Amino acid sequence: MAAAAAVEHEQVERPTCWCCGNTFDEQELSRLGSHTEVGVCEGCARWLARRARSSAEKGAHNPGAVMRRATLAARGRVMRAGLQDWPVLGPLLRRLNRHLP
Repeated sequence: MAAAAAVEHEQVERPTCWCCGNTFDEQELSRLGSHTEVGVCEGCARWLARRARSSAEKGAHNPGAVMRRATLAARGRVMRAGLQDWPVLGPLLRRLNRHLP
């Protein structure tokens, strides 16, 4: 009886994102192929993809790379100004951010 009670009260730990540290359900994390212990949430995966693309395009002068650098610069200015925390403008900017490269 005591063993059953111990199992009943045992807490199941939710997995955390290795990037931001927030907890998520397992299906909300992307696992790395060779390192399945590493899980990354959707937001961090998007951020990592932007960083990887930025590194790959260093010095490139094609129109796509130029636009992505301009978007990244604008994103930085918005973050420094704190506009993402404004009551009405913030949710709009966060929604737009999900669809930008």
